[in-house]
Amino acid sequence: MNEKLPISIAQITDIHLLASESQRLQGISTIESFLAVMKRLEELRPELDLLLMTGDLSDDGTPESYENLQHYLNSLQIAAYWLPGNHDCAIAMDKILNLGMVSRRKSFQRGNWNFILLNSSIPDCVYGYLSATTLDWLDSELRMLPNNPTLIALHHPPVSVNSAWIDGSCLRNSQELFAVIDRYPQVKLVLFGHIHQEFRHQRHNVHYLGSPSTCYQFQSQSPTFAINQELPGFRLLKLYADGTWTTKIERVPYSLPIESAVTVSY
Repeated sequence: MNEKLPISIAQITDIHLLASESQRLQGISTIESFLAVMKRLEELRPELDLLLMTGDLSDDGTPESYENLQHYLNSLQIAAYWLPGNHDCAIAMDKILNLGMVSRRKSFQRGNWNFILLNSSIPDCVYGYLSATTLDWLDSELRMLPNNPTLIALHHPPVSVNSAWIDGSCLRNSQELFAVIDRYPQVKLVLFGHIHQEFRHQRHNVHYLGSPSTCYQFQSQSPTFAINQELPGFRLLKLYADGTWTTKIERVPYSLPIESAVTVSY
């Protein structure tokens, strides 16, 4: 790969697939909204180097939901990497999402960039937490490649997103993560999902980016659970060899039949 060319990435998050493709969440067929995103990714395929899938890929954690996802990703033919969210079953993911161009690797390099994917999920918990083992592993990975600009991804936001009900389910030990990141100036970006909305925050020289869901979107800065009418979407990034980057959000056409009586599912 020519290191002078940027690495092009699509971050896909919070798909919430179900075992049955006929099931719906908040009035949405999550498979239909995901396929609307897939259609756009197919158009972008010639310029995309990889997909980063940042959790809640399934809503029910069933093998069937991951088998469906593996099938659709195989058809896309873009290198894809994933990490679990609070709705996911990490064991099932590890068994199923590892065929063709779908990889379960959690540390890899593309061009001049290093990518590290963290598991912040805890079984049967909505909030996130990074174990001491995970933090030690992150520290060792960062120590090995001090000159490579680095992107870290996890499911739960390590920063407040100014929505009281969401902030209650964010990463519980963010300060421990920051303590590691602060030792390594090569860290440029931290990507996360969980919040079903576009979000951007800078802490020191690191940018923290949240992305829309491929299904329904949460109302930003809302004190209580609320869904808005924004379209499904994903984040595109270009990462340059010198550590600089650009990003934008893409939305896809999809009819949004939001139910009048919604329930919390995040």
